[in-house]
Amino acid sequence: MGGRRKSRELCLQMLFQWDMAKQPPAQVRQTFWAERQDVDSDTRGFADDLFSIATDRKEEVDALIQKNAQHWRVDRMAAVDRNVLRTGVAELMAYKTPRPVVINEALEIARRFSAPESVQFINGVLDSVGKELGREPTRINAK
Repeated sequence: MGGRRKSRELCLQMLFQWDMAKQPPAQVRQTFWAERQDVDSDTRGFADDLFSIATDRKEEVDALIQKNAQHWRVDRMAAVDRNVLRTGVAELMAYKTPRPVVINEALEIARRFSAPESVQFINGVLDSVGKELGREPTRINAK
């Protein structure tokens, strides 16, 4: 597994802890990283950045998810799905990662941590958010 994928998974885990325990982000970071001393600085840095974006801009992130998840309220989504979406939306908002890469990474993480039926839902929501943010799909192996 690449460092970026590991970062996204770590961000998901921090967001899940933050979401479920209702702890301040600083406390989540402190307890989370205390148990993961072996994570390299680049992986940790990207995970922390995504976590910061998702928590600092929670209202904006959740509003984008809500708007693009037709007939679903964010607070009624499965916790893992909600936080996979928050991780992906945070990356779409703040990084120039191509939309297909963000979506593919989120789907791989969802396949590992979520229910099988969640994959299509997450795909649709992230694609719609990416389009709303004006992120054009970028061909990965374009000539």
